[in-house]
Amino acid sequence: MESRTEPAEREPDVAVREPDTTVRKPDISARPPLVRELLLVVGLFLVYKFGRQLANGHTGEAFRNAHRVWDAERALRLPGEGTVQDALLSGETLIHVANTYYATVHFPATLLFLVWLYARRPRHYVWSRRVLAALTAAALVLHLGFPLAPPRMLDAAHLVDTAQVYGPSVYAAKPATDTMANQFAAMPSLHFGWALMLAIGMIAATSTRWRWLWLLHPLFTLLVVVGTANHYWLDALVATALLGIALAVIRLPRPARSLVVRRSDATRSESEPAP
Repeated sequence: MESRTEPAEREPDVAVREPDTTVRKPDISARPPLVRELLLVVGLFLVYKFGRQLANGHTGEAFRNAHRVWDAERALRLPGEGTVQDALLSGETLIHVANTYYATVHFPATLLFLVWLYARRPRHYVWSRRVLAALTAAALVLHLGFPLAPPRMLDAAHLVDTAQVYGPSVYAAKPATDTMANQFAAMPSLHFGWALMLAIGMIAATSTRWRWLWLLHPLFTLLVVVGTANHYWLDALVATALLGIALAVIRLPRPARSLVVRRSDATRSESEPAP
């Protein structure tokens, strides 16, 4: 008897066939224990958060690297970050929306992404969590080895610190007094890297024709981080390269498909052999 199959990238992986229907349920065997995952994700976040603080205090090196990045972008003929900022500054509402997006969307969107995958696509959740962890670990190494002042601090860029001028801001006015974040950790941009992985993960985990619209999230994030002068174009390019390496190394595991067949006494006799 023929059975319907799901596209290769989709979950759930367990099919239960009734007499004339096929009902698919999540493959709970692929879902790791909730408490362990909560501890793991929180632990990874704390390691990254405190690890970034180790790069504080390298002010001179951060500004020297900023000049190197700025000169490299001009040598590569990349568009100036000011072009995007000028577009955002055309309306105060627009720049306020961009600042709010930068301050409030990054962590909640990634958290909701992981929660949805954990509940609906466990196999994709494990894969996405591993990729995000690898990307974040690589970013931490760069933060420590290559402190970088963002373009809003670089006089040569002639850019406005939009968060301080228009609000809201997640950073202290003076980087040396900021105990919550390391403002010299611009390279790479995890805002963009995580947003891009969110889009890739949702595209891989779903099959609707509208799934490609998830790419609007990293696109808008890119315009926001550049237009608010929090990141250079190269910050996003490096994040993309690191994510590409992580995706090449960490592959989405193949589903362990199983099929449970239920028969109705009204349609099959006990003597009929099982398929």
